[in-house]
Amino acid sequence: MPEIFEARIGMIKGFIFDLDGVITDTAELHYLAWNSLAGQMSWKFDRTVNERLRGVSRMDSIRIIQQHNQAELTDDQLFKLATLKNEIYVDSLDKLSPKDYLSGALELLEKLKVQGFKIALGSASKNSQKVLHQLNALNYFDVIGDGNSVAKSKPAPDVFLFAARQLELKPEECIVYEDARAGVDAAKIGGFYTVGIGPSERVGHADLRCDSMQEATLEAVQSFFEDLFI
Repeated sequence: MPEIFEARIGMIKGFIFDLDGVITDTAELHYLAWNSLAGQMSWKFDRTVNERLRGVSRMDSIRIIQQHNQAELTDDQLFKLATLKNEIYVDSLDKLSPKDYLSGALELLEKLKVQGFKIALGSASKNSQKVLHQLNALNYFDVIGDGNSVAKSKPAPDVFLFAARQLELKPEECIVYEDARAGVDAAKIGGFYTVGIGPSERVGHADLRCDSMQEATLEAVQSFFEDLFI
């Protein structure tokens, strides 16, 4: 069941979505790519370390893995390793197709589009265009905000602020869907309303938390944020 928190007064005109863990789940592809890189470096890497990379930029991720292994590397070496990981990951994206939407995500996008809401992506990924193309999802988004759009990654609010500006909306006119702690932090810092997808220990500080995208329907969001919809 969704966890409910106190709402604020306003008017919702747009929705901003994270990508991984919200629209689709490429988390396993990221894990396999990082695991492959770690294997080539004879580094320790497991799913516990991988969880720390959720919602984090590529360069910040490689630094987390570097620190975990107490490895001495230059910024140039780290950049080359991050680039290699990305090549492994991008190759794996060819396997994605429209069947890889998370359950409930496509239905939500379709309903928002029909009802005239503005829709943006707000993702740390620099491969968002490729992922959305594979999902046949580009036509649902009015704006693409991703790792290519801003310099600072989450928990900085920059990508969400970028998306809102491009939509010509104020933060308080938008709801952000996120599955990562850093992503919810970023949205709240930026002044956005938030829907967290996932367990309480990760996204319980969102305004509204749902276990899955199946729960986070437009009807559920409108019911919770009832004063924000006219």
